[in-house]
Amino acid sequence: MKTQEKKTNPAAHTEARFHDEAAAREYLENIRWPNGSVCPHCGGADRQSKLEGKSHRAGLYFCGHCRDQYTVTVGTVFERSKIALHKWVYATHMICTSKKGVSSKQLERVLGVTYKTAWFMSHRIREAMKSEGGMLGGGGSTVEADEVFIAPDRNKKLRPTGKKQSVVALVEREGGVRSFHVPDVTAKTLKQKLRENVLRKTNIMTDEAWAYKKLSNEFLSHDTVRHSAKEYVRDETHTNTVEGYFSILKRGIYGVYQHVSSQHLSRYLAEFDFRYNNRSKLGVEDAQRTVNLLKGIQGKRLTYRRTHATETGLAS
Repeated sequence: MKTQEKKTNPAAHTEARFHDEAAAREYLENIRWPNGSVCPHCGGADRQSKLEGKSHRAGLYFCGHCRDQYTVTVGTVFERSKIALHKWVYATHMICTSKKGVSSKQLERVLGVTYKTAWFMSHRIREAMKSEGGMLGGGGSTVEADEVFIAPDRNKKLRPTGKKQSVVALVEREGGVRSFHVPDVTAKTLKQKLRENVLRKTNIMTDEAWAYKKLSNEFLSHDTVRHSAKEYVRDETHTNTVEGYFSILKRGIYGVYQHVSSQHLSRYLAEFDFRYNNRSKLGVEDAQRTVNLLKGIQGKRLTYRRTHATETGLAS
């Protein structure tokens, strides 16, 4: 993708890795290769040498096993990008440290790139935020489940256009979250997400929606609150945790992004899930949150054509 860069605001960033290409490369190498460079082609960790001198581009390595060359960005979401690496690092930092996200227009202004470039950068970073899997609950812990509907456009001056998108979230108390863009909120769909993502020895908390009936047959227990009767908390029975997550999600989508298409909603959910799963309450502060993301950029290539192309059905 051709990137036409605008003038960068010199006061936009202060730390070296945010404005210096060499410092950004060293920062990323220390995160990805704490014990020395590793070949992304064959996985070799020994017989790796750094190619230096005017005849080689900065940050180039040579593998003595497969005899191939590589840099720290090969095999990552940053691979083959014409955007300066320090701008990638700064964009990653901004998205990780903003509780409700950063719009592409804001990235455009701060990084000094075009809006098209900023939009693509955002989606690449969200791709890196995708969960590696794993199950929630177990050991008698509690997982709350609920669903929400995301309007395609919440501009108050206009009538919402298009179909509302369904999102189901599973939140473990004092733990992580998994949220999904689903085609519907039927019993078949919601129960399938619970079975695929929650361990059996888990207490499930939901509202009184009929789609959650008979979950006690599959999990340790199932308690409900009756929102229709204005019941929101009964001892330890409530869905306030998952509703708190939805509050952050909706404030970000409606307040920051304003419009999210159905084709890309799954990537936005991955972004909010990542920040929630790496939040301060779990002992993860801003700097470590960014490091955690940069550790997960391997093997998540995303091309502009794939991102921009018209997709049918739900985004994967």
